[in-house]
Order: sequence, then structure tokens, then C-alpha cells
Amino acid sequence: MKMENKRQAQQRRADERKKQERLALLKKILIPVLVIGAIVAFIGYGMYDEKHNGDASEETASDANTQTTNTTDGVNSVDTGSQDLLTNQSTLNTDTSLEVQDGDLTNIHYVGSVDGVEFQGGTGDYDLEIGSGDFIPGFEEQLIGAHVGDTVDVNVTFPEGYSDSSDAEGNVMHLSGADAVFTVTINGIYK
Repeated sequence: MKMENKRQAQQRRADERKKQERLALLKKILIPVLVIGAIVAFIGYGMYDEKHNGDASEETASDANTQTTNTTDGVNSVDTGSQDLLTNQSTLNTDTSLEVQDGDLTNIHYVGSVDGVEFQGGTGDYDLEIGSGDFIPGFEEQLIGAHVGDTVDVNVTFPEGYSDSSDAEGNVMHLSGADAVFTVTINGIYK
């Protein structure tokens, strides 16, 4: 009987070693896969967030992410944290004689309101390529012809199915199909 118990004990130890080896192999594979997956998810979320929330950034997030840096020629460049690579390599030109044209990459400050009431996500700074379709239909076209430093009232209608927002008091504002006015200041044009 002792011999049989000895074999069973040896078999259990062998099974335990195999189990430990499989677990170690799984850890070697699983940890890098999880790390890579997390990195891919983080990058993917950043791209999704930049594409889908660029025109609906909250004022506090926009204000917290805005930094002004001096460039080599002394003209200020605004870094909003969600801008594309082009603006990192360009200079924000604030010459007031410049006129916004289709295809220009501009930096704007906007404040949106419906029936005179500002809504969350309707205020911010944004690097906007005119004609890109990043904003509500009709928004970008109304900036063409404005000069750097100009403030323009842009009248638009939110598309049907647009998500709700809230006002400063937290009251729900239904934006779907609502007429809105965005007061837009042209801060500069990237060159």
C-alpha cells in the first residue's frame, strides 16, 4: 500500500508541476496581450473622442487643456490638447488682415446658446479646418470671409437625433432639431 501512496503522491506532484508550468505560460502570454490590448484601446478611445467630441468639449476641460506657447517668430500658438499634428507644426497667425477661406485651418473660440441659454459642451476653443464638416452643417461656411479677430454670430439648427445637454443650472436642454446661435471669435489662422 505504501508504494501505491508513493506513486499517487508523485503523480500529484507531477500534475501540480504541469499545472504551475501551464499557469506560468499563460501569465507570459496573457500579461503582454492585456497590456497591448489596453494600449490599443487607449489609442482607439483617444481617436474616437477626438473625432466625435471635438465640437462638444466642455468649457472646463477646454480651459484646463489650453496652453499658449511662443513660437520662434514671436507669434502665439494655441495648443488645445486635441488638435491634429498639422497644428503642432504650424504657426498661428493672428494678423487681423487675414480672411478665413475654405480649407483654412483656424483656431476659434465659440459660445453656443439655444433661446439665449448657454448649454454644456457649447463653449470652447477648437482648431477647425473650414470645410471639414467637423461641426454642425452650415457652421463652417458662415465663417468664410471673416477676418482674424472678428466675432461672428453663426446660426445653425442641430440635426435630428442630436444628444441632449444641460444648462448651467443642470436643466436638461433638448438640442435635437433646435435652432442655436454660436458666437465665434476667430483667434487666428494656421500657416
